[in-house]
Amino acid sequence: MVLGFGPRGNDNQGQEQGASGSVIFDVTAQDFQSKVMEASLSTPVIVDFWAPWCGPCKQLMPALESAVNAAGGKVLLAKVNIDNNPELAQALQVQSVPTVFAFFQGQPVDAFMGVQPESAIKKFIEKLVTLSNSAQPDAIDIDEGLKMAAQVLSEGNLQAAQGIYAQILQQDRMNAKAFVGMVRVFIAAGQIEQAEEFVNKAPEDIKKNSAFAEAKTALELVQNQPVGDFSKLEKKVANNPKDHQAKIDLADALFGAGQKERACDLLLESIAKDPKWNDGAARKWLLKFFEGMGHGDPVTIEARRKLSSILFS
Repeated sequence: MVLGFGPRGNDNQGQEQGASGSVIFDVTAQDFQSKVMEASLSTPVIVDFWAPWCGPCKQLMPALESAVNAAGGKVLLAKVNIDNNPELAQALQVQSVPTVFAFFQGQPVDAFMGVQPESAIKKFIEKLVTLSNSAQPDAIDIDEGLKMAAQVLSEGNLQAAQGIYAQILQQDRMNAKAFVGMVRVFIAAGQIEQAEEFVNKAPEDIKKNSAFAEAKTALELVQNQPVGDFSKLEKKVANNPKDHQAKIDLADALFGAGQKERACDLLLESIAKDPKWNDGAARKWLLKFFEGMGHGDPVTIEARRKLSSILFS
């Protein structure tokens, strides 16, 4: 799902946004990331796509508002005027209005189209409350949680990693390591636009944290990478094992495709043959891989061990 939105003006056709802390509010493309995606890390957010010319929208909205208010803060309702925010409707492939999505922990988890009876709306919200309750266990030790999330992420269990990082952010919204972890999850899932949105609109306190550089590096390493067939680069390396630049190019492409261990091994091979080539270019690129993966990643740890063995043998 693409969520790369540019700045927009305020939505002047909908009801005015309530006071700070209101469970019902208007949302634009400019603040969708913070008011929906980030807010949904801890509380389910219902997004109602409507238009001022839409008769059914005027029927559904009061029923939604009443049900959300009755939920007592266990769910939020964000209203999007598609006339003023067409990019949001396009990103979520909204074909008609009213269309309603539910987000939780940064992902869409349910949806419906058209006017619904009050009983159906109530059940819709009850499901979200149940999902939220089941996904929010007791507080965990943050340091242990970060280690556990990194481990399951390295094993490819993206859902478990996302759940742990989301729980940490519920306890500490400015935890930069968990924020970086969420970016890594999006990258591993191939949701590059989502990762970009998190990085570009990170809170200032997180941007100032040294750990934030890891998120930027991880994102840079997968942007604009060749995908699919690496046969030309593979052939180039096979034909000339001393072509260090070809090895770096292939390693870069493999890393962007998720083949991190093989990418590191290629650079280690280059370093072993000529550690000083081009002012240590292969070693510098390998260190960038380490930063992109995270220093606690098992691939990073093993590659560091091999690097030390090469350099100090």
